[in-house]
Amino acid sequence: MVGIVIVSHSQKLAEGVVEIAKMMADKDAPIVAAGGMEDGGLGTSFEKISRAVDEVYSDEGVAILMDMGSAVMTAEMVIEAMEDRRIKLIDGPVAEGAVLAAVEAKMGSSLEVIAQRVEEARDIKKLSE
Repeated sequence: MVGIVIVSHSQKLAEGVVEIAKMMADKDAPIVAAGGMEDGGLGTSFEKISRAVDEVYSDEGVAILMDMGSAVMTAEMVIEAMEDRRIKLIDGPVAEGAVLAAVEAKMGSSLEVIAQRVEEARDIKKLSE
């Protein structure tokens, strides 16, 4: 099953996104948070992201969703350090994307399908016209 890592500058934000995704998909969905710095402060941590990837990694790969800025850069550095692994950064909305990714992962979807579904979430309207 594809694992999912939520990278955010805030530990609380990453954990909240994981909580929502597990509520919508399944409490056992392979999704973990990698938010904030080691001391709990705001920022992104190479070590936290690396540990999160290790926690949910399988041969089917890991999808990483990031909030912004240095979260993207730090996640890219982790991928470069783990070049022998199947890991994909996905460009999509973090909360909606995490829910979709967790549901797709539980259904057994591939990393490519999960990436496509999350990227399509950018066009989901929240308000009817």
